[in-house]
Amino acid sequence: MTLPQTMRVIETKGGGGPDVMQLGSAPLPDLRPGEILVRVAAAGINRPDLLQRQGLYPPPADASPILGLEVAGHVAAVTPGVVGWSVGDAVCALANGGGYAEYCAMPAGQALPWPKGYDAVQAAALPENMFTVWANLFQMGRLHAGESVLVHGGTGGIGITAIQLAAEFGAVVFTTVGGRDKARAAERLGAHAAIDYNEADFATEIARLTAHRGVDAILDIVGAPYFSRNIASLKRGGRLIFLAFLQGSTITDADLLPVMTKRLTITGSTLRPRTAAEKAAIAKGLQERVWPVLDEGRCAPVIETVFPFAQVAEAHRLMEGRGHIGKIMLSMAS
Repeated sequence: MTLPQTMRVIETKGGGGPDVMQLGSAPLPDLRPGEILVRVAAAGINRPDLLQRQGLYPPPADASPILGLEVAGHVAAVTPGVVGWSVGDAVCALANGGGYAEYCAMPAGQALPWPKGYDAVQAAALPENMFTVWANLFQMGRLHAGESVLVHGGTGGIGITAIQLAAEFGAVVFTTVGGRDKARAAERLGAHAAIDYNEADFATEIARLTAHRGVDAILDIVGAPYFSRNIASLKRGGRLIFLAFLQGSTITDADLLPVMTKRLTITGSTLRPRTAAEKAAIAKGLQERVWPVLDEGRCAPVIETVFPFAQVAEAHRLMEGRGHIGKIMLSMAS
């Protein structure tokens, strides 16, 4: 494959609002040993992209400064020693940055094939959410069939993926959402019950729905304001798993005694700082357990809107408005 010297990219001119992003040009990324180069057909918009754009989530020193953590397209080049991928293969991949560009480099172990029947946009909607949910809810959180889980933020990309996979693998799923339309959407996706936090207190509802037993696991993106109610909503031996702190991470008035008396586990992680080997292990688990489900047409991503590449600012504004249900995507084809 003959590669161009330059590519279109989304440049970020300092930290700030969506308008700091502009269409520009840059050289193709250099490939390191063990990496593949993907010609990007579609890329996903994720909340870490918004934080990085605002200057609040700087990329690791060895990562691309270009926004974008998940892509789908076709392999354009491979480094010597890479096994399993060839030029022309259709892949979706978790990127370490650089996804808002025509070409993106990433470790080969972070790529997965497109599920059967998927197009580029559908495939690009998978990596960030699937890697995050599988690593946190199933690997670290040890969720398994017959258990129950509360997923906060059930109609965002992470929440939808968590609801779908937890239900697929035999868990009873509860979720919190903002609004009745979102509650109905979450229940269609597999939630046993969706709690509208504008109308009810989730801890009171979880107590009612579980006959005061509580749930086995909670996946939380809100943070400090939910901490005490999360602890109250967990049964003995439960696990509280943090993915983000959208409303703050500092807890000043929590009673930690129930953590001991109920033998609770509190955990959490960020995906980006994990090593290539750790991310490859997550990808392996996904390919073995989740990709067969996707190939059969279940647990497909929910796509809210697809924006042309040059309209990335509008895509970010939509995500910041928090009125969407599902993934917001960029297409290189438009």
